[in-house]
Amino acid sequence: MKKIDIYIIKKFLGTFFFAISLLIVIVIIFDISEKIDDFIEKDAPLSEIIFSYYINFIPYFVNLFSYLFTFIAVIFFTSKMATDSEIVAILGSGVSFWRFLRPYLIAATALGLMSFYLANFLIPHTNKTMMVFEKTYLKNPYRNRDYNMHMQIKPGTFVYLESYNNQTNTGYKFSLEKFKANKLVYKLNSSRILWDSLSGLWKIKDYYIRTFDGTDETLRKGRELDTLINLDPREFSFILDDLKTLNFYELRDFIAKEKLKGSEKIKEYEVEKQKRMAFPFATIILTMIGVSLSSRKVRGGIGMHIGLGIALAFGFIFFQQVSTVFATRGDLNPILAVWIPNVIFGILAIFLLRIAPK
Repeated sequence: MKKIDIYIIKKFLGTFFFAISLLIVIVIIFDISEKIDDFIEKDAPLSEIIFSYYINFIPYFVNLFSYLFTFIAVIFFTSKMATDSEIVAILGSGVSFWRFLRPYLIAATALGLMSFYLANFLIPHTNKTMMVFEKTYLKNPYRNRDYNMHMQIKPGTFVYLESYNNQTNTGYKFSLEKFKANKLVYKLNSSRILWDSLSGLWKIKDYYIRTFDGTDETLRKGRELDTLINLDPREFSFILDDLKTLNFYELRDFIAKEKLKGSEKIKEYEVEKQKRMAFPFATIILTMIGVSLSSRKVRGGIGMHIGLGIALAFGFIFFQQVSTVFATRGDLNPILAVWIPNVIFGILAIFLLRIAPK
C-alpha cells in the first residue's frame, strides 16, 4: 500500500497547493488594483510594497482559506479517482476503506499542523511588518474614541479615565483608587496625566491625594507629580487587528491581563484564541467528509461532488460565523461558539464515513 499512500498524498498536497496558489495570485491582483492609488499617492517604494506587504500577505491568506481549499482539493482529486474507477480497484484488491483513508488523514494532519504554526507563530510575526506598512502608506492614524474607561491594573488597584488622546498620550479626568479588605485606603484625582517616554513615568497634573487610615483622612495637593503606574500608553492604541500580531503565548498572557482589567472585549479576544486552535481540526474533519462524499462513483461525476462539497464548506463557514456572533454579541461561551461547528461537522463526518462505499 505504500505506493498508493504516496500517490494519494502527492495528489492531495499537489492539488491543495496548486489551488491555493491560484487563489493568492488572483487575490493579489485584485488587491493591487484596489490599492494602487494609495501606493502612488503615498509614494510607497516598490521594494516595500513587495517585501513588506505582499510577501507577508501570503501566509495570512494561505491560512485563512486552508481548510476550505483542503476540502475542495479532496473532493476534486478523489472524485476523479472514483470516476476513473481507481478507488474501486483499490478496494477490490482487498484494501479496507479505513486503510484507504490513512494517507488522507496523514496529509490532512500535516496541513492542520501547518495551519496551527502559521496562525500562532508565523503570521503574528509577518503581520507586524505588514501592519507597519499599512499604517504608513494605507491607513489614517488611529484615534482613541473611548470614554469613561474603568480598569483594574493590579489586584485591588483601579483606575478611571474620562478620555484619552493617543496622539499626545494625554489622559483627562484621571483617578486611581487602592482597596484593602474591600476598604478604600488611597485615592488620587487629577485633571490630566501625560506619558513621558524618556523617563517611562506618568506626569500627574493638578492632583490631590486622599489617604484613609480607619477614620483618619490625609489630604495632599500639588501641581505636578512624576510617578510609576502599571499602565502602558500602548493599551489605548490597541485595536482588534493588533491581536493578529500576538503569537500563541503573547495572546494567552494578553487575555489574562485583560481579564484582570475587566475588559469589555474579552469575548472577542477569546474567540480569536479559540479560532487559532479550532481551524486546524476543521482541516481534518472536512477531509473526512470530502473522502466519504467523493469516493462513490456517481452519474454526475466530479461536478456533482464539487457542487455538494462547496455547499457543505460554505455551510460550515456560515455556521461558524453565526456562532461567533452569538459569542461576541450575546451570552454564548466563546469556546462553545468556535468549537460547536467542529463538533457538529465531526459527527456528520463519522456518519458519512460509516455509510461510505467499502
